[in-house]
Parts: sequence; C-alpha cells; structure tokens
Amino acid sequence: MTTVCSVGFGEAAQAFVAGWHAAGAAVSAFDVKTGDPSTREAKRADYAGHGVRGAETLGDALAGGELAFSLVTADQAETAARQAAEQNLNAALWLDCNSCAPGTKRRAAEAIEAASGRYVDVAVMAPVYPKRHAVPLLLSGPHAAVAAEALAALGMRPRVVGEDVGQASTIKMLRSVMIKGTEALFAECFLAAQKAGVLDAVLGSLSGSNPDVAWEKQGSYTLERMTVHGERRAAEMREVARTLADLDVPNGLTEATVQWQARLGQLGVEPGEDVLVERLVRVLEAL
Repeated sequence: MTTVCSVGFGEAAQAFVAGWHAAGAAVSAFDVKTGDPSTREAKRADYAGHGVRGAETLGDALAGGELAFSLVTADQAETAARQAAEQNLNAALWLDCNSCAPGTKRRAAEAIEAASGRYVDVAVMAPVYPKRHAVPLLLSGPHAAVAAEALAALGMRPRVVGEDVGQASTIKMLRSVMIKGTEALFAECFLAAQKAGVLDAVLGSLSGSNPDVAWEKQGSYTLERMTVHGERRAAEMREVARTLADLDVPNGLTEATVQWQARLGQLGVEPGEDVLVERLVRVLEAL
C-alpha cells in the first residue's frame, strides 16, 4: 500500500484525494489551519469528510510516508519545505506542486535534499476541477522519473520535462502570465463596461471580432475565480513577477495582475449564480 501525505488540505488536496483512495493509498494530511482555534474544527471536518487521517503536527503526518504532496499556497511553499526538512524524511519524495518561481523551488529543494528527502518540481497545468487527480502535471528534477512512476500508479497524469529543478515551474509561471493576466483584463474591461452602461455593446463587438470565444461565459467564470481565489492567485503572480525579473524581462503587466487578483480576492464577494451581469454588479458594489 502506498502511503501518501498531503501537506496542506485545501482545494487541490481535496480534489486529488478520491483518486489516491481509488488507487489503494493510505492518506494522511496536515494543514496549518488545524493549529488555529477559529478554523480547527472545520479542517478536522474536511479530513473526516474525505476519509484521511488528519494529523495535529507536520511530523506526525510525514512519519513513514513515501509520497509527500506539498499543496499549500505559493507564499508558503518554501516555508513548508523548510519545516518538513526539520524531520527525517527517509528518502520520501517531496512533490512540490505549488505555483512558485524556479528560484523559490530551488531553495526548497536544497532544504529537502539536506534532510534526506527527494525533491520534485511539479507544475499543475490546469484547474483541479473537474479533472481532479487526472489534471495534467509537469515534473522536473533528478527524481522526476521515479516520481512519474509513483504518480502514474496513483492514476495521475505526470509528464517529465527535464532533470533540473525549476524547468517545470518555469513553464507554469510563464503560462500564468497569459492565463491570469487575461483574467485581469476580463475584469477590468467588463467592470468598466458594466459601470458605463455599455456591456452589451462591448460583448457584441468582442464576439464580432472573435466569435470563437464565449466572452460572456468566460467573463463570468473569470470573476468567480478571482473573487473566490484571488488572494491565492495573487501570491502565485508575485512568484511569476520574480520569474520574469530573474529573466531580466519587464514585468509591469504581471505586477498589475497581482493588484487585480488581490483586490478582487479581498472583497469577500460571494460569486452566486453563473450570470455575468449579476457578478459584475456585486463586485462593483463591493469596490
């Protein structure tokens, strides 16, 4: 039986766990929210609802594990690796699935390898829903090939893209320039169009220019992602900005995307029904 540990138990981990169970894995999990009295019981309910052994400490969760999935937020990925490195990892594969700059992942790799762990740079290349554990994954690093076999045995979809830590994350980071930058453009355009009273005209013009894009549907989806997950996406885009800076490429558009993602994520707006105008109205009221 494969033993799997999830470090962090949010959206991604909860999307993956059913697939791990189906492959016969024994799953433990640790999330820092179990240490906060205001979120402890809700997180324990998450563990119970998904049939995993919830651990009170990171060390307990990692004990005896063969595969450790790091599924935290981009700004906590290096911290999680350093905390895990305080344990004896016994050659466990540390699968860093967080959306971080290559430099961040290389620093995390140094910590894990120093603690007898085997670090793997993993890039999650699509939203975890609806694909769940079958979402496409890119892997890189010296242990990527071994990790790919282990992940395939769990029913996951890994593909090795290189032997160096940072190769997978570079692809993910640069993809995010486009994906999350486009989200910011959707928000800025459609919020302004709604406020100006010309939304239908703008949608009509966009459809006329590019009828292959479902502009209204995509705009509604974009607002849902940004209002629900904007703060997490902003953390990822800060890592994207670092990636561009390390490449000596101007990153002004990405820095602006950070601001849009963070601002909408901090509003606390419920997305409600999948109707563009209704979502625009709620966001404008909150702004």
